[in-house]
Amino acid sequence: MARSNPPLEDRPTSKRVGALRALLPFVMPYRGQVLIAIVALVLTSAISLVLPLAVRRVVDNFDDGAGLLNEYFTAALVIVGLLALGTAARYFFVTRLGERVVADIRKAVFARVVTLSPAFFERVMTGEILSRITTDTTLIQSVIGSSLSIALRNMLILAGGLLMLALTSVKLMGLVLLIVPTILVPIIVLGRRLRRLSRANQDWIATSSGAASETLLAAQTVQAYTHEARSIAQFDAATEKSFDVALHRIRTRALMTAIVIFLIFAGVIGVLWIGARDVRMGVMTAGELVQFVIYAILVATSSGALSEIWGELQRAAGATERLGELLAARDDLTDPAQPVALPRPVRGHIALDSVSFRYPSRPDISALEDISLTIAPGETVALVGPSGAGKTTIIQLVQRFWDPASGSVALDGIDLRDMRRDDFRQAMALVPQDPVIFAATAAENIRLGRPDASDADVRAAAQAAHAADFIEALPQGYDTALGERGVMLSGGQRQRIAIARAILRDAPVLLLDEATSALDAESEALVQEAVAKLSQNRTTIVIAHRLATVKKADRIIVLEHGRIVAEGTHETLVAQGSLYARLARMQFTDQTPEQPAQSDQPGSARAAG
Repeated sequence: MARSNPPLEDRPTSKRVGALRALLPFVMPYRGQVLIAIVALVLTSAISLVLPLAVRRVVDNFDDGAGLLNEYFTAALVIVGLLALGTAARYFFVTRLGERVVADIRKAVFARVVTLSPAFFERVMTGEILSRITTDTTLIQSVIGSSLSIALRNMLILAGGLLMLALTSVKLMGLVLLIVPTILVPIIVLGRRLRRLSRANQDWIATSSGAASETLLAAQTVQAYTHEARSIAQFDAATEKSFDVALHRIRTRALMTAIVIFLIFAGVIGVLWIGARDVRMGVMTAGELVQFVIYAILVATSSGALSEIWGELQRAAGATERLGELLAARDDLTDPAQPVALPRPVRGHIALDSVSFRYPSRPDISALEDISLTIAPGETVALVGPSGAGKTTIIQLVQRFWDPASGSVALDGIDLRDMRRDDFRQAMALVPQDPVIFAATAAENIRLGRPDASDADVRAAAQAAHAADFIEALPQGYDTALGERGVMLSGGQRQRIAIARAILRDAPVLLLDEATSALDAESEALVQEAVAKLSQNRTTIVIAHRLATVKKADRIIVLEHGRIVAEGTHETLVAQGSLYARLARMQFTDQTPEQPAQSDQPGSARAAG
């Protein structure tokens, strides 16, 4: 069930906001927007720095007549108008840039993850991936679309303000500079701690999301085994841990904010006290002091804002690291740099040559051991044997979801590792034991087999799979949404949708993994007829625990403990009195109850063959 702590393997840790540089490849395509935003940013910062000069003029020339005073206030109004327009432009372009960049990051992460081999999903939970795509990208959007521009604006105001302070009074400016090192110390020290806490916080959020996803996707099983209380406790534990880390982060940031703001304004008050004394002594004018006060306030508020934004940047740096890990995730399977094209038309000749394989999660158990098997074009071969014998593993190797540890798997004489996976997989159609139904319409689910298929082709495929009757009985027929994972359908109906999908694909290689296991006797007979027609003139690999479904296969391969122990026709194998004969006696006589269909699929108990 849920993990007790976040997976931290292979995670580089950044000690600075420099991790945000990883976002540059996503920002650079929109350099035009960046330039406009920077221009607006510089304009608003410059205007903010000009305002104190106008105030000084008003104060020092207050007694020079109403006309001049009116001119100063008119100029101030124009400046404020420009400030409003510049701020609006900055907000629009920066926020738009943030949304665009985050959309691109989400697309890039999803495109990367969806192509990764099953080995990756043995290490990382789906819920954790979704948390990174949603929560982490939201943090980055906040930084690019808001915090980063505010930080840059405050940096410009801080630098410009310090310059104008120096021009106003070098003496007071020197006193201000004495305060800066004192302010930087807590920002640097506490900022590093903030980054670590932010990363840990996001990790625990991902863990709780993974726990929730895993439990909700198996809600019926959880309820059937009255596991609700433990599932709730596991989710609560992960969520509370996330809260505890977040609370620690909040306390650290609050402490940093309090220290920085106190140091800034205490220093400003001290400097202003000295400035006020200089005005009384005639060293500087009242307007100069007012100008200095405003610049000092601008510098102080900018410094305070930067200390707060620093925490946001630290969080975004952690989020960027996590997303970067997904984008840079190593895949055990890769397509060759110079792939060989699979010749068309595909004949469907499959050859396994001395294949051995162990699942990465169970390296001490051999799933297949020195398997050699050749399947001729158009031949129907059935794989039988106990659960964990290696049947589903063979089908997965034929689709290259895994690479063999030794030996090779070839299609039409070409090693699968020499071809692009999307090239040769187009020549295959799969009907799994547990068919996947998407939260889409019945027609869209069938059309997964061939996206460009016409409505007539979809209906013909459903008719051939004996699915048309129940689909047409749905509220909107083929346009009825089937719900998440096909909750509106029975197990047999889901399987017939999957068979219709395979019929529509019309591929030269057909892979059937317990394709009729969820059907009642009448539906099974109908689907067997559809499968028999579908298998004609196609290379077909059939996995079945119920031997009645494989009696007519051209050849039956009997597997046990990852090895081929016998092969031949049904009659030949029964006559040999081998493992197959024992299985047949159990299923075709009343000596022993029929064995229930069990999955060979790796992932549940990881006991797959």
